[in-house]
Amino acid sequence: MKTRIGILILLVLICFRTEGEPIRALIAGTHRISLTETEGVTVPLSYVSSSLILLEGDTRFYRGIQLELTTPQNFLAHRGSLAAALYGDLNRTPSIGTADLECRRLGFDPLPAKIQTIYQIPLKADHGLRTSPYATVLTGVLDPSSFPLLFRLMPVIKGISDDIENMVFNLVVKPILSDEGALRLNFRYPDNLSNRPMTVLIDDEVIENPGEERLLKEGEHHLIILSDDYRNQSSRFVVERAKILDLAIELQDTTPLLIFEYPEETKVYVDNVFLPNPKIPYPVEPGLHEVQFQISDYTITRPVTVQKGKTYRVALSVDVNIAVSE
Repeated sequence: MKTRIGILILLVLICFRTEGEPIRALIAGTHRISLTETEGVTVPLSYVSSSLILLEGDTRFYRGIQLELTTPQNFLAHRGSLAAALYGDLNRTPSIGTADLECRRLGFDPLPAKIQTIYQIPLKADHGLRTSPYATVLTGVLDPSSFPLLFRLMPVIKGISDDIENMVFNLVVKPILSDEGALRLNFRYPDNLSNRPMTVLIDDEVIENPGEERLLKEGEHHLIILSDDYRNQSSRFVVERAKILDLAIELQDTTPLLIFEYPEETKVYVDNVFLPNPKIPYPVEPGLHEVQFQISDYTITRPVTVQKGKTYRVALSVDVNIAVSE
């Protein structure tokens, strides 16, 4: 009975120790958490070994990390003999083997009599993670600057059995990604027409600083550009989870354009000016213009009134009418 009370008191004291402490750890392996390796890798641990957890990539895209510890079947008979401890703010990044470290204990939990134990560690305030029968969420939010972390198995009773000494515990560490990506708008301006006023809307929300990178929910979004100096634009784009989208925006001046469609061997004139390459959009001033198509000896002329900032498609179609006469 005294031994059990002593263990409980020790656990309470350990749980409330948050200052740095020296430890000697047996580093068995390393988990590298990245945005591309979402399934994690397995590091086998003994009852006295540890694993180093490194965080890589853009930390804005992490909600947290998940630790999955799988115990052997025969460990179920030894409940209360081992505990898992988590440390952060390591004074250095150790290599594989035995290492003396200064670090801060973040959590301590006696291993339950379960084959698989899952811990989730939040890395952002609005993480949305909740403790459930399947996973335990650590209280509070861990700053990514606390990495690397050290996950450690350790005895909490004296006289560990030979069975436990020979057991292998498998630890997998995975990222928990947010449902966001990032957008970078890269504006390309017309010659001699840069940095003119414009209004940028994303999903009908006015963006105050459109040149700054911003986080958006994954999925499809709507972009609108309104300006007196550039052509108005409307387009859609897709943001992927945990990725940065570089979206190039070609801004165009408000000069009206004429785009022509015509049969082969057609000559095109605008205001009596022959167009040597009418496949290229033709800029004109706002107002009334005359378009002329010439095929051999046949000529057709049409007036076109154009407005600032608009594009007009002018198409010549040759039709054949067949009628039955009595």
